[in-house]
Amino acid sequence: MRRRGMSGDLKWNKIMGACLGTAFAILVVQQVSGMVYHTKQPEKMGYFVDAPDESAAGAAEEVLPIDWGTVLPTADLAAGEAAFARCQACHTVNSGGADGIGPNLFAVVGGPAMHRAGFAYSDAMSKHKAEAPTWNYDELDHFINAPGRYVPGTKMSFAGIRDENTRINLIAWLRTQGSGGYAIPAPDPARQPGAAAPAEGEAPAAEGDAATEAGSAPADAPAADAPATQATNPAPQA
Repeated sequence: MRRRGMSGDLKWNKIMGACLGTAFAILVVQQVSGMVYHTKQPEKMGYFVDAPDESAAGAAEEVLPIDWGTVLPTADLAAGEAAFARCQACHTVNSGGADGIGPNLFAVVGGPAMHRAGFAYSDAMSKHKAEAPTWNYDELDHFINAPGRYVPGTKMSFAGIRDENTRINLIAWLRTQGSGGYAIPAPDPARQPGAAAPAEGEAPAAEGDAATEAGSAPADAPAADAPATQATNPAPQA
């Protein structure tokens, strides 16, 4: 009986010794591998990312306003009509057409803002009208590009048309819908590539001024307040 008890004690001693030996071996391996595979921070990074500072970013080339006297005569009217097809959920464009979610857009190009009696315009549009009472080419372009950014607070929830050619074609087609009397201005060298920047304190000529010199909108033609958009989900606007 005593020999059997001693045998059992030796068995457990062997197991504990094996566990301790294994743990010791693991620690030794870790120490040795740390010395053999020691990593050192490189003095020079392998890739250099050249991030321009704010002063360099501010020197980016200024985008010139659209030269309507050059682009409108060559605009694609069919493409403009196709673009307006995406606006019909909110707007009508026929003469005497009823207002929808947005106002009727007959004779919108060159027409006055907020012409539709009884239409629920936003306070933001009323404020904007005091600053820009006419939907000239520049005004339409800026508004269609980003309605909510150009007229903060407008009810028009459309994100805008970012593609410049699409906006040009759309505005050119809208001009054929009751706004033919609103003249296309002469080509403006100040809006063409390579044009010299205006002198300090001198504001560039507005598109509306050039259009007024060439001609004006017919006095008897009604006009709409908001331009057509490519909205997919109808939303109230002003």
